[in-house]
Amino acid sequence: MAAKVSVSPTSLLNQIVVPGDVVLDLSNMNNQTIKLGSGLLQDNDAISAMRAGKLSYSKPNKYWLESSHKRYIPRPDDHVLGIVVVSRADNFWVDIKGPQLALLPVLAFEGGTRRNIPKFEACTLLYLRVVKTNIGMNPELSCTEASGKAALFGPLRDGFMFETSTGLSRMLLNSPTRPVIEALGKKLSFEIAVGLNGRVWVNATAPRIVIIVANAIMNSESLSGTQQRIMVEKLLAIISD
Repeated sequence: MAAKVSVSPTSLLNQIVVPGDVVLDLSNMNNQTIKLGSGLLQDNDAISAMRAGKLSYSKPNKYWLESSHKRYIPRPDDHVLGIVVVSRADNFWVDIKGPQLALLPVLAFEGGTRRNIPKFEACTLLYLRVVKTNIGMNPELSCTEASGKAALFGPLRDGFMFETSTGLSRMLLNSPTRPVIEALGKKLSFEIAVGLNGRVWVNATAPRIVIIVANAIMNSESLSGTQQRIMVEKLLAIISD
């Protein structure tokens, strides 16, 4: 059990913590409701680290540990890129890079009924939301927001999917926009979908744009903002020659 200590909400932000460190003390947070992301565990008022990583925060109230792991641990409300492995009458089994295959019910789509069940072949790439994660059970997925609307979820057609660390995926989704994406977006037109499970999908009208975007993202993880912008300028100079 974690020891009772007084930790302010800001004292360890953006600091490296290790397993067992108490990173937040809820008794100091004036009854705020917070959301815990990956790597954190609650024991009464103490929020502790379950692995090494950087304590991160996004408004209005979410905390998580950011670390560069290849393995993905599903969490409710995570947005992920999944690959259909098997189609059944009542569900699809989907690979989301987790310890187990995830379950996508055939009715977990906007307006889903038995009369309009979607048909996906093996290897179809989907943008999904994690709904449930229980110990000893396969995670459950949905192709809708909590409101039941499809929003951006569904099949990702054409384009190119590549894998990154989960840490880079989370950085790509953070606000403000990561410099590499901002710099690319000023010069190139492309679509992108990022999953917290370390998968990224890119689509554009020309294959060379897809290659440039994918390479820039994969090379950006350890670079500063300035270095990311310089790298993008060099890559863009190559395709303009």
